[in-house]
Amino acid sequence: MPRINLLPWREEQRKERQKNFAVAATGAVLIGIVTILLVSFTYDRFIKYQNYRNAQLDDAIEILDKQIEEIKDLERKKERMIARMEIVERLQKSRPEVVHLFDELVRTLPDGVYLTSIKQSARRLEIKGVAESTTRVSAYMRNIDVSEWLENPGLQVIETVKVGPKKNAEFGLTAQQISFEDEEEGLSEVSGL
Repeated sequence: MPRINLLPWREEQRKERQKNFAVAATGAVLIGIVTILLVSFTYDRFIKYQNYRNAQLDDAIEILDKQIEEIKDLERKKERMIARMEIVERLQKSRPEVVHLFDELVRTLPDGVYLTSIKQSARRLEIKGVAESTTRVSAYMRNIDVSEWLENPGLQVIETVKVGPKKNAEFGLTAQQISFEDEEEGLSEVSGL
C-alpha cells in the first residue's frame, strides 16, 4: 500500500524554517560577537601602539628639553665669556692711557704748582694741590683745557693759606680723561660724514 504522509507539510516546513532561523540567528550572534571581539582587540592594539608612540615622544621631548637647557646654559656662559673678553680688551687698550695720563699731568703742570693728591673714578679725575698764586691755578686749568689727554677742567675749591712769610693757594679741581676709545669714536664719526 502506498504510504501517505498525513502530517501537515506546512507545519513541518515551519519547524524547518524555525530551526534554520535559530541556526542563522545563533550564527549571526556568534559572528557579531567575534566581530566585536576582533574590533575591540584591534582598537586595543591601536591604543597600545599610540600610547607607546606617545611615551617615545615624551621621552624625546624630555631629552630635547634637557638639551635646550644645556644650550641656554652654554649661551649664558658664552655671554659672560664675551663680557670678560671685552673687559680684558678694554684694559689692554687702556694700558698706555695711564702712562699718557701721568705724562700729561706733568706736562700741563706750570711752575710754582705741585699736586698733593689725584683720585680717579672712571674717567673723572679729582686733583688737589698747592700753587704759589691763584693765577698759576688758572694757568694750570688753561693747560688742561688745551691738553690732548685731559679736558673739561672745573675748579672745586681754592683757598689762600699763609705758610710762614708766603701765601699759597690750595686748590681742588676736576677734569675728564680722554681715552683712545673716545678718540676712535670721534675719528669714526668724522670719517662717517
